[in-house]
Order: sequence, then structure tokens, then C-alpha cells
Amino acid sequence: MSRTKARFTALLSLTAVLSLGLAACGGNSSSDSSSSTSSKSTKQVLNITEKDTIPTMDSTMNEDIVSSTVMDQVFEGLLRLDKNDQPAPGIAKEMPKTNKAQTVYTFKLRDAKWSNGDPVTANDFVYAWRKAIDPKQASPYGPYLMDGVIKNATAITNKKMKPDQLGIKALDDKTVQVTLEKATPYFETLITSSTFLPQNQKYVESKGKDYATSSDNLIYDGPFVLTKWNGTSDSWTYKKNNSYWDAKSVKLSQINVNVVKDASTGVNLYNTGKLDRTLLNGEQALQMKSKSDYTTYLSPSTYYLDFNQKNSALSNVNIRKALSLAFDKKGITDSIAADGAIPLDGFIPANFVKDPKTGKDFRAENGKLNAYNKAEAQKYWKKGLKEIGKSSLTLRYLGDDTDVAKKLGEYMQNQLQTNLPGLKLQVSQVPFKIRLERWDKGDYDIVMSGWNPDYTDPYTFMSLFLSDSPENHSSYASKEYDKLINDAETTLATDPEKRWAAIQKAEKLLVQQDAAVAPVYQKGWAFLQQPYVKGVVKNASGTDFTYKWAYIQK
Repeated sequence: MSRTKARFTALLSLTAVLSLGLAACGGNSSSDSSSSTSSKSTKQVLNITEKDTIPTMDSTMNEDIVSSTVMDQVFEGLLRLDKNDQPAPGIAKEMPKTNKAQTVYTFKLRDAKWSNGDPVTANDFVYAWRKAIDPKQASPYGPYLMDGVIKNATAITNKKMKPDQLGIKALDDKTVQVTLEKATPYFETLITSSTFLPQNQKYVESKGKDYATSSDNLIYDGPFVLTKWNGTSDSWTYKKNNSYWDAKSVKLSQINVNVVKDASTGVNLYNTGKLDRTLLNGEQALQMKSKSDYTTYLSPSTYYLDFNQKNSALSNVNIRKALSLAFDKKGITDSIAADGAIPLDGFIPANFVKDPKTGKDFRAENGKLNAYNKAEAQKYWKKGLKEIGKSSLTLRYLGDDTDVAKKLGEYMQNQLQTNLPGLKLQVSQVPFKIRLERWDKGDYDIVMSGWNPDYTDPYTFMSLFLSDSPENHSSYASKEYDKLINDAETTLATDPEKRWAAIQKAEKLLVQQDAAVAPVYQKGWAFLQQPYVKGVVKNASGTDFTYKWAYIQK
């Protein structure tokens, strides 16, 4: 599988799962960051919902947020995200040592065990990483995350080298050494994702095709073990893994999970005491904001208008600027995506990454790049129409067919047609799969799209609009933008301040100067959650929630 195909496939499948809640989960918060213990008499059982069944439990084949969240509870890699979304030692007993060039990372492993009693060894990581990059495995995320980062990954993906030439080796049973193609500032965060989890080669090969097809055909090295999952079931259970190296930090004895796709069903189960927390849709969130058990999380998911520049009118920068400034985002977050979402005036979300020197949030520091401004929008609109020799314009808007997406399409149609005289916006709301197919084929003028980060670094967003990116469906091409982002990945990789400045400049170019995309809002999640549920950690990337530190306190 080529790198391009792998990355695009990963995008489609990941986004498909994320769309169940309209957006993926993210953000940096927890219901309680304290580590206080609850009463010994309190039953440490949590009852929650998930938005879909588990697509896979083979870490090398994962490409969706649901599987990622499950894997985060039952597996552990060299590093894991801590309560503050920072990479912290997992199976590695300490943070890695690096060479001066920051291209060689050496990890020392702690004495950890699989749930069957086998020790977790360096070879478990070597085996799993090689498996994920092997073209025969056809891993959707292996090439996407490793190519250009792990030494020789791209050559292996392109079948010019063998998987055993990947830049990872076991120096001994307790030492893993990873060699990179170049210094990669986000490498430690990157390897907290599920693609980099270990697998016990002896166990995997003993199971053959049955491996990871059910909870009985898996072994675990994380805080919990998975039970009562047959491969397709719409419910499962996590039980505390007493073999886990940090079992003392795990207070919950059991987590019962049920798939609930209808938010009303979830609320009914919650109100009858069968759930301890449940997800709300926007309409429910508006109705229940005053409840004491109502809580929201801000996700790092960015929703934006993608303009197809193959359309001659949209190839005009003033037309794009007009569209970008002509709609009131607050109306969306107040009445449609009213689940903790916030207006977004830049492509990098708020509360995601901070200035390496000042510690200031990227979004606050780089400012509002396309804030609603009707007067300015109309100026650009008149100028753009004159430049393309038209007095009116018809454009096609493409969106999903969920209730929220339909309301969003109607709102955008009203705002843009009202604020830009002469514009007719033809709105098409289609099933998610069809919307993706049309997006891929370029069969749209404007599409409401979204992106959830794979790791906690601006590059996971900014790389989407490189000229050669398979995710760049709009045909946006800027040599200046390409240079800024490529420099951030290469010559500036070891200079955090200059790298930061280059990315900020690139974002202003993308959103403000070229108006290649029009950020709309940053997704939020609203829940009803019992006040006795403590310590649930909300992750900024990769997974939804971590329950390692969760507990019940009544």
C-alpha cells in the first residue's frame, strides 16, 4: 500500500467513525484530576456508553477512535499520555535517552507482564512495529504514522526494503532503540497512539487468524483486560488487570460498556440509573444545561469549510475571503452545535498546543484569522464578482445528512445568501459515506469537513494542506506554505521557537491571506455524568477517554 493510499484510507475510516458524534473527541480535561481514594465500601463499577461497536482489536489494523479508546484501556505502549496530556513512561520505566541529533531514542523497559504471565519484552515492540509497516499486513495507519518519521519506513512501504530494516531494534530484552529519518519534535507524543503498541509474537502466531477476533483471543498489558466481547457484540466489559505494573493506581474493578447510538435512549438509561454517564446531542444539551450533572468537554476537532479551487469562481481569493467572513459562528455554537462547541477563527484549535517559550495557547497567540465581518465580506464579494466578470453566483454546498448537519446546512445557506447578495447556495445533504466519496472525487464546491488530531502537534493539522497531501481535496497549492511547513519538519525541527513561528505564519497564510479554508467551530461534547464519577481523563489526541485513574466516590 502506498503512503498516499494508506493515509487517505485512514482518513476515511477514522472520520466515518468520528461522525457518529458529528466529530471526534479531544480536548484536555478530566472530571477530577485528584487521586484521592474513595471509601472501601464503595462499589468500584462504572457504567458507560460507547457510540459504536469495536471495529478491531488488532493494534496494527486500527484506524478509528472507538478502537483507539478501547485499546487505551487494555494495552500500553512505551509511553502513554498522562493526566495532563503529556507523554509519560508506560512500559518504558523512564523517558527515553536521545542522541545529540535527536534521531536515536533508547527506551529502557520496566518489569511488566502480559495478562497471561509472559514478560513484556523489547521484541514485542519490534515485532508489532514491523508488522504495522509490512505491506503484506496492509495496515492503514502504519505507513501513515511511520513514513518519513521512522528510519526506512517509506522505503518499506514502497517495497524497496524489508520490514526487518525498519529503524527499531531490541538491544536486549529490556532495551528498545528507535532510529528516526530526521528529528521529529512530536515523536514522543506520536508513539502513544495505538499503532505503536506491542504484540506478543508467540501468542499472536499461536492464535493465527483467530488473533484479536474476540476478547478470549487477546492478552493485555494495560490497566484493564477486555471481557465479554465476541468481535461484533454491542457491549463489553473492562476488568481490572491485576498483572498490570501500575495496578495500584487503578481503582475501578469493572467498567460495563454498552453501545448506544441514539442519545434519547442513553438519557432514558441514565435517568433510570442504568448508566453513570451518557452523551447528549445539541438539542438535549440546550435543554439540560442547567442540570447539576451536566458537563462538557472541549474537543480539538476542527470543523471548516473546504473550498474546491477547481471551481473557477472559488479559485478567486476574494470570493473565498468573502465566504470565509460572511457567517456568524456564534449562531452555530449557541443553537446548533450547542454541546460545548466554540466559534473557531483559525485552523489550529484552542487548548491544543502551547508556545514552547511563553506557554501561551497557539489559538490565543495567533489571533482571530477569519472572524465574522459582514461589511468586509461584502467588500471582498463585490471585488471578487467584478474580477470573475459576474453579478451573481451559484455554488454547491455539500454536507452530511445527520440532524445536526442538516441544521448546519440550512444555517449556512441562510447566512451566506443573506450576507452575500447574488449568491445562491444549493445545499446537498447526503449519507456520510457518499459525502466522502464526492469529496474525494472533487464533486463539490464547498464542503463542511472536520479533522481530529492523531497526535498533539500542529503538524497533524497543517500537513493536510501541503500541495502533495492526499487529504488536500481543495487543490490548494502554495509554494510559500509548503516551504514553511516542510521547514518546520526539517531544518527547524530542533529549534522550537523558530518552528513555532513558521507554523503560525503558515496558518495565517492558509486561513487569512489565501482563505483556502474557512474554520467554523471547534467541537464540544456534552454529557450527563453522575457527580460520584471522578478522575476520567479527556485526551487531546488519539483516544476519547482514559479510565486508568477513574473511580467512584459516593
